[in-house]
Amino acid sequence: MSWQETYKSKIVSPKSAAAKIKSGDRVVTAHACSEPIDVIEAMIANKENYRDVEIVHMVSLGKGEYVKDIMEPYFHHNALFVGGGTRAAVAEGRADYTPCFFYKVPELFREGILPVDVAIIQVSTPDEHGYCSYGLSNDYTKPATECAKLVIAEVNTHMPRTMGDNFIHVSDIDYIVETSNPIIELKAAKIGDVEKIIGENCAKLIEDGSTLQLGIGAIPDAVLLFLKDKKDLGIHSEMISDGVVELVEAGVITNKMKTLHPGKIVVTFLMGSKRLFDFADNNPMISMHSVDYVNNPLVIMQNYKMVCINSCLQVDLMGQVVAESIGLKQFSGVGGQVDFTRGAAMAKGGKSIIAMPSTASKGTRSRIVPLLDEGAAVTTSRNDIHYVVTEYGIAELKGKTLSERGRVLIAIAHPDFRAELTKEWENRFKRKF
Repeated sequence: MSWQETYKSKIVSPKSAAAKIKSGDRVVTAHACSEPIDVIEAMIANKENYRDVEIVHMVSLGKGEYVKDIMEPYFHHNALFVGGGTRAAVAEGRADYTPCFFYKVPELFREGILPVDVAIIQVSTPDEHGYCSYGLSNDYTKPATECAKLVIAEVNTHMPRTMGDNFIHVSDIDYIVETSNPIIELKAAKIGDVEKIIGENCAKLIEDGSTLQLGIGAIPDAVLLFLKDKKDLGIHSEMISDGVVELVEAGVITNKMKTLHPGKIVVTFLMGSKRLFDFADNNPMISMHSVDYVNNPLVIMQNYKMVCINSCLQVDLMGQVVAESIGLKQFSGVGGQVDFTRGAAMAKGGKSIIAMPSTASKGTRSRIVPLLDEGAAVTTSRNDIHYVVTEYGIAELKGKTLSERGRVLIAIAHPDFRAELTKEWENRFKRKF
């Protein structure tokens, strides 16, 4: 049987695909902009036939109807990263959060810690050899698919065909749902004056020939604005967004100086607009791999001058970083922050940067604090921290004593809170500031 015949024999409706899922199944859905739409909607419509179906994923950009309170008998969400659509459900006990470094997520599936009954993915149309690309999300999606007892794939005519270790043959798919849904796009974050100053401060730490990891949001996007005078930058990052396209087109990002995968932008997923998706389509510069490769600190460290830039919610005077919770409330997840912080620390000439506005809650709260909020989870330990950046400057913590760390952090705190922080510092260290 040709692959074309195999493909045709597996085509089903979304309703038929959803009917293959059984009560008690653990269902892993593809990540972020690759989130499958039709099959999830069919599952919602089929809810009366389910009990306790566990839905596992990281970032969700879809409707998230399965976390509504009326869905409790039918579905339970296990979040590996808490997003805007699932945050309330986790806070109210209708969903759970499982802490895990991003690069370790595939291990949960591969070692049977979280056995995968069903993987629901979204892929490109097959090429002339019968291979579909995972498109925008390799990350945990490909490993989960390889471990799943049942694979349901939405084959989307709009999904980019991205390169790298990023393909699945139609023979490895159990059921195919054909679709032409628009790919979910991520709106660009609003970059304000504070973010611009932070971006400029971060850019001061980036040398020509550096390889970059950039997170999500206004600050990483702002950093890109101030890199236009740099030369031969490279990318090894868990994700990229639209700003990278502009720097490639401007000749700033060339990947020529990379010591690992020279000439390639190495990523595990893509989040952005159609501009990014069109850039990535059939582009051999983009090399996508699973997250247990891209985010593995032992892989990251092989990049000379590796610079990672991530954000957070709080930093205390010892340099402990909270990036995922507000007190006991789970706000997001660890993601790849620690993966890259440690990888950059081990790289020759590497730098890790935590960048944040100096205040929160419209200026009423300092993000640099004497003590972390009660119950807050430490994401990046004080032993891993290197640079902290705000709109008031750069604090280098690596190699500094606790008292020295407090001094440099207070210097980049908002002026309205420096007196209070100084008083705490003097009480703690029994000396004048």
